[in-house]
Amino acid sequence: MDPAAGAGRAGGSGAENGLDAAWAVRDWAGDLLGWTVAACASSMGEPSLPHSHPIIQKDISDNNQNLFPTESPDQEEQWDIETPIEIPEKTRLNKWTKNHPIEQIIGDPNSGIQTRAASSNECLYGAFLSMTEPKTIHSALKDPDWVKAMQEELAEFERNQGYSQQEGIDYDETYAPVARLEAIRIFLAYAAHKNFKVYQMDVKCAFLHGEIDRDVYIQQPPGFEDPQFPNHSFKLQKAVYGLKQAPRAWYSTLSTFLEESGFKRGSIDQTLFRKIFNKHLLIVQIYVDDIIFGSTDESLSIKFADLMKSKFEMSMIGEMTTFLGLQVKQSSDGIFINQENYVKNLLTRFSLDNSNTAKTPMALGYKLDADLNGKPVDQKKYRGMIGSLLYLTASRPDIMFSTCVCARYQANPMESHAIAVKRIFKYLKGTPSLGLWYPANSDFQLNAFTDSDYGGCRLDRKSTSGSCQFLGGRLVSWTSKKQSCVSTSTAEAEYVAAASCCSQVMWMQTQLRDYGYKVSQIPIFCDSTSTIAISHNPVHHSMTKHIDIRYHFLKDNIQKGHIELHFINTEDQIADIFTKALDETKFQYFLGRLGMLNPDNIHP
Repeated sequence: MDPAAGAGRAGGSGAENGLDAAWAVRDWAGDLLGWTVAACASSMGEPSLPHSHPIIQKDISDNNQNLFPTESPDQEEQWDIETPIEIPEKTRLNKWTKNHPIEQIIGDPNSGIQTRAASSNECLYGAFLSMTEPKTIHSALKDPDWVKAMQEELAEFERNQGYSQQEGIDYDETYAPVARLEAIRIFLAYAAHKNFKVYQMDVKCAFLHGEIDRDVYIQQPPGFEDPQFPNHSFKLQKAVYGLKQAPRAWYSTLSTFLEESGFKRGSIDQTLFRKIFNKHLLIVQIYVDDIIFGSTDESLSIKFADLMKSKFEMSMIGEMTTFLGLQVKQSSDGIFINQENYVKNLLTRFSLDNSNTAKTPMALGYKLDADLNGKPVDQKKYRGMIGSLLYLTASRPDIMFSTCVCARYQANPMESHAIAVKRIFKYLKGTPSLGLWYPANSDFQLNAFTDSDYGGCRLDRKSTSGSCQFLGGRLVSWTSKKQSCVSTSTAEAEYVAAASCCSQVMWMQTQLRDYGYKVSQIPIFCDSTSTIAISHNPVHHSMTKHIDIRYHFLKDNIQKGHIELHFINTEDQIADIFTKALDETKFQYFLGRLGMLNPDNIHP
């Protein structure tokens, strides 16, 4: 572009003030590919520009550091804004000056040359760069303008997301109790024992029914403002999705309604409600907005459905078939629980649906360690596989031990750990439909098994506790967990495992009271005679004083008659499947003892 042409545009009808003249200088400098106006006053000598115009005289002064004049009333009165700017062609420079004044350099002199291509995303040409976009967070935090911009962005994000609520002012409690998976399985085991149908219903927009005890105001949604009151805000009478107290408000509203309708809340499980009608029991289990219920009298289930519809807007699902990812099949012979669809989805998700199959989830005697010299694998994928398998253990106790062992190495997974995880998937490929079978019309006796693997963890030499609990042959609870302390003997490891099993049994004993069962002297089977002797004989106290006091409540519950510790041979110790890898024959034997079957093998 010809500089004179740019100056001619500035002298037209648009050049009514000094700023338009400055834009003319900007256009001229832009065509010089980053050459600054101050370079004109270098060793080549001042260019012969028209000295009659004050703007040009200001810009080419030797000691001036600003590209535009400072606006002051005195200077503005001296400017001749009527005379057009004429810039001769000979003012073009052909090379950089050698000794440019350091005080007139914008930016770091040691940095590379700023070209137009390198700064294509900036609003002005290189000659007028006042700031470059930071490349790192550290450089951005040094600039107060960028810090201010980030603070404004975060404030807008919080305002739009509803995070402006303050604890203690806008809400107090946010926790809402949810049912444990063991509680769901106890519910289904009781239904199979009494041979009645379990139904399921869902509350539509459950959180919108929650009544709140604080004044909460929200702005009108953009585009949906009331034309008569566009600047008003809404005062909430009930909760909305996004409020921190919405889950607790919904639970409080629902539980209050059920209690006013004659239901009694569970003594230990706050999500269980029961009501007795002429020796018939109606039980209700809540998981947020999903409700399962059933009764020994079919008509009571119908009345409960009508009761809920009278208060809330419900979607009646009918007979329970799927709940929390569990597939439930009910029949007159019993209830079958599995996660077949989820297993198939996992195999497809991790591209293992065409892999070979394995007979057991972990090879016999296989021991995993940190493998610090091994080949690292994708940590995100490894954790995703572990998380998926842990969710699957809700109905697959057969993979509980192997999954928990592999989960110990999520922080730094190696190829050897990934191979162990893939073997679990290969085992699942051969047994996708395996599940728990709860037979009907059998006893409802509570019993448990406990075992440990002494020093089994190679990371810290801690032992592994394993236990399982049954209700008349129906497996409802199981665990495989590394102990929190290092045991100095096999007896101590077995004693700690038995104490953990006792804790779970005592919880189930309280839970069964809400079903009308008062059980005592609950048998716990253990294959360690030393553990049984320690729990019964106080003379052994001097040998066990190093055991943490919290584990001695096992002895206390035995003395009170709540539980009984019985010996069982190692060959029949079902809890072995939760503490160590087994051979195929023993593994299949324990699967049958756990009540795990394929649906095709279920016979009345």
